[in-house]
Amino acid sequence: MSEARAEKAAVVAEVRDKLAASNSVIVTEYRGLTVGALAKLRRTLRPLGAEYKVYKNTLIKIAARDGAMSAVDSMVTGPVAITFVQGEVSAVAKALRDFAKENDALKLKGGVVDGKAVDVKGLRALADLPSREVMLAKLAGLLKAPMANTAYMLSALPRKAAYGLKALVEQKEAA
Repeated sequence: MSEARAEKAAVVAEVRDKLAASNSVIVTEYRGLTVGALAKLRRTLRPLGAEYKVYKNTLIKIAARDGAMSAVDSMVTGPVAITFVQGEVSAVAKALRDFAKENDALKLKGGVVDGKAVDVKGLRALADLPSREVMLAKLAGLLKAPMANTAYMLSALPRKAAYGLKALVEQKEAA
């Protein structure tokens, strides 16, 4: 009996460590997914900095009780899996949403993003966000445009003066 208890304590410690190391967590219901489909989902999420794991619900609840991810406790009902996100949460939410479109058996239940509980609607909104790189490129474009316009305007005055002087010189030479 004590050996089983030690194994459970180790799993609780593992889940608690993963919750502490993650910046976000997404809870999904996986009932009806095949082992092959779960493996494909894990391969899709791994490059995005996410790990998809299945644990016993009671052990998840015990691990999530005291911490920033305590909102996970209310989402853990039925056969659920937890996606531990250490990367960009919007990319992971997008990957899960796209996988759920292909596989009706996967259902988003909610999550915790930066310590705040997020429902399914919030996860879908996160999935609709453009990637970090796209947002940074748009910001760079917004910052660059006024500077480019200012540089053009500042260079116009000397350029026009040079054209005026050139025209004056050509006029004097022609006369």
